[in-house]
Amino acid sequence: MNFHYQSQQDYLERFLTHLTVVRNLSEATLKAYRCDLNGLFAWLARENAPVLDQQTLLQYFEMLQQERNLKAKSLHRKFISIRQYCEFLNQENISCETFFRFNSRKFILPKALPKTLSMREVRDLIEATQDEYEALESEYHKKICLRDSVILELLFCLGLRIGEISQMNVDDYNREEETLLIHGKGRKERMLFLSSPAVAKKLMGWLKFRDCFRPSCNALFVNKYGDRLSIYSVENIFEKYKRKSMINPMATPHYLRHSFATQLLNNGATIRDVQELLGHNSIVSTQIYTEVSYARKKEVMMRYNERNFLF
Repeated sequence: MNFHYQSQQDYLERFLTHLTVVRNLSEATLKAYRCDLNGLFAWLARENAPVLDQQTLLQYFEMLQQERNLKAKSLHRKFISIRQYCEFLNQENISCETFFRFNSRKFILPKALPKTLSMREVRDLIEATQDEYEALESEYHKKICLRDSVILELLFCLGLRIGEISQMNVDDYNREEETLLIHGKGRKERMLFLSSPAVAKKLMGWLKFRDCFRPSCNALFVNKYGDRLSIYSVENIFEKYKRKSMINPMATPHYLRHSFATQLLNNGATIRDVQELLGHNSIVSTQIYTEVSYARKKEVMMRYNERNFLF
């Protein structure tokens, strides 16, 4: 297929429209597709490549591996984006090229276990917000601290992603049923029950003070200007109390989600239960947590290993 930069840009827009209509992908996902494909187009333009075919694609991925030293996860994502784009070109009869002679198994993904916090670390993190709240004299800063405490509580109590925290709206919380509507990845929604009375009480406290910030939107969590709290603000909140509590310095907000899932399995929840609560499409994504659920493994071995009862 002949390569013309402007033509590929036009095809890209058609491809993204197709993804929006057919698969209803989120803006963040569409942005990732655009970034991956523009990276390919820019490289082809710099190399003065006359065609987009299997040979140039192979050279591109070799460059990403050998010169840019991209990790397997990044290579795999780009492979998926570019492959789907090429399939779209063929489906739309824009091209009849066989673009790939290799598959994604070329990029072996390392099996990284989910990183978690101990329950002691989770307690220390939450207690850091409580200690700060009690030490503050300014009512304004107390309200900010309460907001931050609720955010950290929900990250662990419900196993949420930071994007899901940011996208929460006031009317997503049903006070009578004590449920929260979660807007997950890929525009998927799930309903979660707020099982902790202590967290529910904190959330109600924040809702009482939220209007003091003169919200400009319906966001559940707002900043001092009344605007929706961004994912970067949520990350900063976690970083602040991570330092104060002196827990694992490498921890990220996602550690709380991993800890939530692992503790559910440790306490007897089924893998299907955890899959639904986390909002995973496939149970394969959830099964990784069984690898770190030591307590559950120990229980199974103690209860069901026949060797324990021979003599």
